[in-house]
Amino acid sequence: MANPLDTDVGSELFNTYEAEFRLVQADLDQKLDQIPDLSGEPRKAAISQAERALEEAEELISQMKLEKQNIPSASRTRVNQRFRNYEADVDGYKRRLRGLSNDRAALFGSRYTDNPGGSSDVHLEQRQQLLSGTERLDRSTQRLKNSQALAHDTEAIGASTLADLERQRDVITHTTDMLLESEGYVDRSVKTLRGMARRMATNRLITIAIITVLVLLILAVIVSKFR
Repeated sequence: MANPLDTDVGSELFNTYEAEFRLVQADLDQKLDQIPDLSGEPRKAAISQAERALEEAEELISQMKLEKQNIPSASRTRVNQRFRNYEADVDGYKRRLRGLSNDRAALFGSRYTDNPGGSSDVHLEQRQQLLSGTERLDRSTQRLKNSQALAHDTEAIGASTLADLERQRDVITHTTDMLLESEGYVDRSVKTLRGMARRMATNRLITIAIITVLVLLILAVIVSKFR
């Protein structure tokens, strides 16, 4: 069984799958330990429960396999080691459960005979196959429903993301328009200031000329009085 190592390495989602896998491991170990002490219908029920737990463990392994691809390369080495340990655990559970399922004497109890053509064994085996097929169908249906729910959630997230991107695009476009409009205002303001500066210079020259003429007239008047 894999040793619980530190889970500070890897994505949060991978660590969540890892924690769920360990819970399934504990449950599967308990079920497998109980099966050898059972026979007949209780044993078949326990084997079915163990098969469901094993399928859940395999599903978590698949999810971890996908998620670990998103983990940075620097941390992936330690995660890969833990993942290989979990895969080895699942393989061990499969072999162990296969051995327990193949023990027909314990599985069928006193109804089991060495004659494979016996009518009761044939009917019982057919019933078991039917029950097993029904359970597999139910599990497949549930997984399909889960996949559909995940697809719907993903679609909703995608639509929300597209809406956010569209709003951000509108904001950027509006900001660009405002910047262009502000640039036009700045250009007009610069032209206005330049015109005012030219008028001020012109007015200054006119004022200086007027003052000069007045001074010359005053001087002319003073000179004419002293002659």
